[in-house]
Amino acid sequence: MQDDLFGTDVPRPPAPERRPILPAQADAAEAEAEAADLAKAPARRKRSGQVTAITPDDALRALAAALPPRLRLGTSSWSYPGWQGLVWEGEHSETQLSKQGLAVYAQHPLMRTVSIDRSFYRPLTVSEYERYASQVPDDFRFVVKAPSVVTDALVRSEVGRGRQANPVFLSPELARSEFVEPALQGLGHKLGALVFQLSPLPLAQLDRMPLLLDRLRAMLLVQPALTRLAPDGVIAVEVRDPEWLTPDFAAVLRETGATYCLGLHAKMPPLPQQLPLLRALWPGPLVCRWNLNPVHGPYGYEEAERLYTPYDCLQHPDLPTRAELASVVAGVTRRGQNAYVAISNHAEGCAPRTVRALAEAVAAATAAGR
Repeated sequence: MQDDLFGTDVPRPPAPERRPILPAQADAAEAEAEAADLAKAPARRKRSGQVTAITPDDALRALAAALPPRLRLGTSSWSYPGWQGLVWEGEHSETQLSKQGLAVYAQHPLMRTVSIDRSFYRPLTVSEYERYASQVPDDFRFVVKAPSVVTDALVRSEVGRGRQANPVFLSPELARSEFVEPALQGLGHKLGALVFQLSPLPLAQLDRMPLLLDRLRAMLLVQPALTRLAPDGVIAVEVRDPEWLTPDFAAVLRETGATYCLGLHAKMPPLPQQLPLLRALWPGPLVCRWNLNPVHGPYGYEEAERLYTPYDCLQHPDLPTRAELASVVAGVTRRGQNAYVAISNHAEGCAPRTVRALAEAVAAATAAGR
C-alpha cells in the first residue's frame, strides 16, 4: 500500500464549540429515521399525492459526470420530508416517501447507492429486497445493515437500552439465514455492501477480544460467496469501539474475504487514525458510513436529531472530514476499486447537501490526480 493512497495531510481547523451532551441513549436510536412516522411537524400545505423528482440543472449533471464511475455516493435511508427541492418536488409525509421516495431518489444524478437501515431493526424478506431492487436503475447498488439480533452483544429493551446478554450475538447461522442469503437473493447484482455494524460492547467483552475475534471469524467464514449473484458485492464490518482496530482484526477480515467499513462516528477515532486498517486490507473496495458529527460527542445522536431536523440545511460543515474522505475515495477508485459511501443527516445536518459537497471535493481530487 502506498501512503499517498490513504494519505491525508489536510490541516484541521479548530473544532467547533461542543454543545451539551445528552444522556447515553443515543446509539440505540441510530438510523431510526426510516423506522416509523415520527410526525415531527404537521403539514403546512396540502401535500401532493405523487412524489416527483427534481429537474437536475446543468451544473449537477456535470458534477455527476466528473465523478469516478466506481464511486457510489448516497445517503442513509431516504424518507425525509425536509429534502424537498433537493431530491424531490413538493411536500410529502414520511410514510409517502417511504413508499414512493426510493424510485425518485434513484433518479438523482449523484445518488447511486443508499443504505437500507430498517433491516437493523428486523430482518427483511427476499420479497422486500426484491421490491427495493425493482425501483432503482441497473447500475444502482445497495448498502444494507445487518439485523441487530446478530450484531448487538446485548438484547435491547423497548426504549433501546441493552439489558442482557444476547445468546445469538454473531451467530453464523442467523447471520446467513436472516441477512446474507435474503439480501443476496432479493437484491441480486444490485447488492453493494452488507454491513455488520457491531454496536458498542460491554467492558467485560472488550477485555476478551481474542474470543470475540474467533466468533467473528466463525460467523464470516460460513457466509455464502456474493460474487456469483452480486459481482460488486462485499461483506463489511463496522465497529463502535476503537479496541477493534488492531492487526488481529485486520487478519480476520483478510482471512474471511470481508473488509472494514470506515465508520465516521463520534465514538470512533477520526478518519486518519482508521486508515492503517484500510492499508492492511489493500487492495480492496472502500465501504464508508458517515454517521455522526463529532461536535455532538459519542452519545450525541439525539442532540443532532433535535438540532438538524428537518434536515434541510448544513449546520455543522465538517470540512476536514470531507477533504480527507475525498482524498481516500479518489485514490481507491483511481486504482480500480469500488467505493460505497453512505452519509447520514447527522453528519452535517442534511445528507443530500453533504453528498453534493463531497462529490465536488472528490471531483477536484480526481482531476488533480491526488
